[in-house]
Amino acid sequence: MAVRGAEPEVIWARPERAGRGPKPAFTRADIAAVAVRIADTEGLDAVSMRHVAAGVGCGTMSLYNYVPRKEDLYELMVDAVSSEHELWEPTGDWRADMMRVAGQTRELMHRHPWLPRLMSPVYGFSPNALRYLEHCLACLDPLDASYGTKFELIAMLNGVVTTYVRNEIDSAERVRNLPWSQEREQAVRIAYLGGQVASGAYPRMAAAFAEDAGPIDMEGVFRRALERVLGGFAPS
Repeated sequence: MAVRGAEPEVIWARPERAGRGPKPAFTRADIAAVAVRIADTEGLDAVSMRHVAAGVGCGTMSLYNYVPRKEDLYELMVDAVSSEHELWEPTGDWRADMMRVAGQTRELMHRHPWLPRLMSPVYGFSPNALRYLEHCLACLDPLDASYGTKFELIAMLNGVVTTYVRNEIDSAERVRNLPWSQEREQAVRIAYLGGQVASGAYPRMAAAFAEDAGPIDMEGVFRRALERVLGGFAPS
């Protein structure tokens, strides 16, 4: 619900703690660390102002002096894990460097499975996120393109990684909740699909399976998706 009279505010532009009084007992980094720990162990839905306040060791209302809104708490969390990005000296091969960035981002999202849900441009301008963006732009220095085009490349690459990882996380979660083994379910589904394809109703599907009926190389799919995005930005 919108609050009348409220004004937009960037949490990084405000003091660590609003109001007067003694020196703050904890920092935004402390708050973010607790929130990230809760999200990592219990899921993003478990992150509440009350739960985080208990973890920090203060009252819920006291926490609002440091973090006015839950959205600000999310921004602190995204910034905290963004610090885990490794920043290296660019090699001069922008494609190789951006492939490395994408692989690292994928690993980061698997360490923090809640992160894909918070991937938003709204949270893209925190201190550590800006360091990451500056690093990506440095990697793209050899690419003869405008900065606007380079930002599009970064956004598209992040979009591919986020979508891919969300599918991986969702699939893993579904398998954990199955009342039978994944192998048994796959066998049943493959048998059903084989019967449908053999019926003659789907000739193109039949041709596709005749061409390659082996297991899908998901790592190869991921790599090719990234390469195709990057290839679309290569000078013609």
